[in-house]
Amino acid sequence: MRQLTNAGRLHCGIGPNSYRVRIFMAEKGIDLPRVEVDLMTGEHRRPDFLRLNSLGQIPVLELDDGSVITESIAICRYLDALEPEPPLFGAGPKERGLVEMWNRRAEIELFGTVGNIALHSHAMFANRLTQFPAFAETERAAAPRKWAWLEREMADGRPFLAGEHFSVADITAAVVSWLGDFFGVPVPPSLPRVEAWLERVRSRPSWSV
Repeated sequence: MRQLTNAGRLHCGIGPNSYRVRIFMAEKGIDLPRVEVDLMTGEHRRPDFLRLNSLGQIPVLELDDGSVITESIAICRYLDALEPEPPLFGAGPKERGLVEMWNRRAEIELFGTVGNIALHSHAMFANRLTQFPAFAETERAAAPRKWAWLEREMADGRPFLAGEHFSVADITAAVVSWLGDFFGVPVPPSLPRVEAWLERVRSRPSWSV
């Protein structure tokens, strides 16, 4: 892993969005100096961190000139511009469009569903928002249907979400499976295409960062 110099430092910690950025960097073969933010002790709500990100969320990329980039995909795009190979946002117009499409689909259909279950049912989020347990249960019932939708979408036999090449869309969707395992919303059994795709993603060295 090659340490990037003059590319800032990454404030990150436990959580799916920090995990997305770590996997992305591992796929690029790069790393950044890191500042671990302890969510369990509320470090993300302290004034010094809120000066970096007023939303109190990680990850945050603090650049050497004092600029700040938040949101995991925005950070990944910045890193992709610095290190274009491999092209995890796609190579060429068609592939870039497909990767963007599938990353958005993964975020809306999968990440959003499982994220809502966590936000509206787990005690760790009780002080962040008004929780609606009934909404969490509605989303819990919907989660298997979302994965079944992906199973149907991959019926053409492609190895990765956007086609033949691994991309940021695969990172987003696979991290949802990790999040679901943590919050008791696993990928349902008997989805052989999804299962094979997940195995391809989880067998990559970047998954264990």
